Amino acid sequence: MQKILLTLKQAFSSSFLVVSLMVFISLTGSFIFVQQNSYATTLEELKLIPPEYKPNSEERINRANEYDPGVGIQEEDRQQAYEQAIKDSKNLNTIEKTYERNLKAEQEQNPPESFGEKAKEVIEKVTGK
Repeated sequence: MQKILLTLKQAFSSSFLVVSLMVFISLTGSFIFVQQNSYATTLEELKLIPPEYKPNSEERINRANEYDPGVGIQEEDRQQAYEQAIKDSKNLNTIEKTYERNLKAEQEQNPPESFGEKAKEVIEKVTGK
């Protein structure tokens, strides 16, 4: 009889240990997901900015600089490229020059990597085309 009680005691203690470890693991798993900061606007903030408000380029650049100086520089570059594209589109003669300029800029950013393209460039340099 004593042996049976000892066996039951071990079974209950091991099952209690397993159940307590499962509860502990489930509780620690619930703390993994910490709530992130919310950058959503509230209804009161939406009422402050009317929907018909369209900021000009200078206001967008200033706002981007307030957020992060690097973003402000990107916004300035983007605005300059946009203004340059508008100027270029007004004259038909400059469209070809603009295309060539953009093509050169693209090739500088993404140089040819394959052997065939490099050989083509060498042939073009030799023939003078």
